[in-house]
Amino acid sequence: MIYTVWLPLVLPFLAGPAARRLPASLPPRRAVLVLALAAIGLAGASTCALALLVVPGATHVPAVAAVGHLLVPLASGAPDAVVAVAAVAAALLVCCTTLLVRGAGRRQRRLRRARALAARSDGELVVLADDYPDAYALPGRPGRIVVTTGMIRALSAPEREALLAHERAHLKDRHHLFTAVVDLAGLCHPGLRALREPLAYAVERSADESAAAAVGDRGLTARAIARAALAARAASAAATPRPGPALAATAGPVPKRVAALLGVRDPDPGPGRAMRPLVRRAAALALMSCVVLSAGASLHAADELHDGIEIAQGESP
Repeated sequence: MIYTVWLPLVLPFLAGPAARRLPASLPPRRAVLVLALAAIGLAGASTCALALLVVPGATHVPAVAAVGHLLVPLASGAPDAVVAVAAVAAALLVCCTTLLVRGAGRRQRRLRRARALAARSDGELVVLADDYPDAYALPGRPGRIVVTTGMIRALSAPEREALLAHERAHLKDRHHLFTAVVDLAGLCHPGLRALREPLAYAVERSADESAAAAVGDRGLTARAIARAALAARAASAAATPRPGPALAATAGPVPKRVAALLGVRDPDPGPGRAMRPLVRRAAALALMSCVVLSAGASLHAADELHDGIEIAQGESP
């Protein structure tokens, strides 16, 4: 166990580079799902690895050995080193648990405030009298789309419809839950914080594609997003803070999203161009390999620990 248990703690650092290429290698909606599942799998495996590292050192405590009916402590290295590793792992486990509980509580409070704000309107659309051009989806029961008078003035009627379709997609696909999963996973392991940016981009691309399908015009959708982002940037000094769980069409790398909607390809005819699709698929495979290896290493370490406990209890190996 002393070797395999470390893999789930290292692999999340390797998942970040692969995750950054994932939105370009998969359809946006599928990329959102894969990134969220990868975050859950890697966070769960790393947490289990910390717990598994605690057990051998804990068996050197007489009370723990008595509860486990152990005749001798688990033999997985020099006693001093095993106890030291267990102490560090226990401290990290407590720290991660504390951050996770606090993070979940903070997000829940923000979600309640967002739902209270959304409940002030009977309809789907909430129009705020604010010169700052902004629009965002506010999750609730049901969710609401908030748009300011400044944004209404900045866009034409067809562009407003495309923008509203984008925000409606956020609510329909419950994108705030996916962002919450990845944010909380980042509290379990620092390496998983690198998944936040790719997930945010994939979420916006997914809503872009849904909006384009709803209005039947990819060019119109791209123009609406670009004009909304330009209007918001021009008036950024007067920006009004959004509620925590809000998702906005002007978020993320807007030029890259617009190019994707318009089907703009990289014009570089260099020799490496033919390899790019393969590289993108390899990125998706690398991310899923990290998840599979991490989960497999955790299970293998748990199995080895179980065998070690049986031996320490005097049972046959």
